[in-house]
This record gives sequence, C-alpha cells and structure tokens, in this order.
Amino acid sequence: MEFINPIDKDKVAENPGLLPYSHHVGGIVINPEDTGKIKSRALTAMREQTNIQMNQIQKQVELLVKQANDLKERVEISEQIYQAELPFEPIISQIYHLYKKEEQFKLLLIGPEDWGKIPSTLKYIGTVKMLGDHTWDILNKNSDI
Repeated sequence: MEFINPIDKDKVAENPGLLPYSHHVGGIVINPEDTGKIKSRALTAMREQTNIQMNQIQKQVELLVKQANDLKERVEISEQIYQAELPFEPIISQIYHLYKKEEQFKLLLIGPEDWGKIPSTLKYIGTVKMLGDHTWDILNKNSDI
C-alpha cells in the first residue's frame, strides 16, 4: 500500500528552514529589516562617539599647548634672570622679584609693594620662585609687559 499525503504539495515547503518567512500558521512573524534605518542609526552612533573622542583629544591638545607655552615662558624668564645682576646667591623655593633697569635685569628681594615708591629707573617685570631644577616659576607678572 502506497502512502498518499493528504496535504496539498502546493501548501508544503520542502525546506522550511530556508524560507525568509514563516511556513505555517503558528510560526513567528518575520519582517524584513529596513537596512537604510539600520545604517542610519549606526552612522549616527558612530559620529556621536567619534565626536566625543575628538573633543577629548582637542582638550588634551589644548592642555599640552598651554603646558608648552608655560614651559617656554619659564625658560624665557629663567634666561632673563641668569643674565641679570645677582648681588646674592638665589636659594631654592625662595621668592624674588625681577626688575629691569635700562637694559640690565636685576633680581631683588624687595617686591614692588615693599617700596615706598618704586624708583623710576626700575621697571617691575615679575615675581618669581626658584624651583629645584634651577628654573623659575612665575608667580606674578607685570601685565603691562
């Protein structure tokens, strides 16, 4: 006796696992993906993340530029001080005041507020502190210079 399938062949899939849709009434609904939306969301997320990272890098670069400028300024003031007339040996961590008299720099212990009136021949450059590496930290700078 030959088996006769009561289900119509047009209503049965031979390889149901390979169909892009459900092959029976109880199967889950399979909707095709909108690849345009997926790509758009992915691009938006990628741009947001890269913008965050670019902003972080930009802040780091700005900080490095500021540090480089501060270091350059320390070198310049250190060179001015070591070209100055030094009537004493500077001590590390001591605060001093740099003046300019004509074309000669002078490093003094007397600050601009300690004078009754600063002699007109002295021009206040700034207040500095000698660091351990023998460079000078600028504590106060004459804004007119």
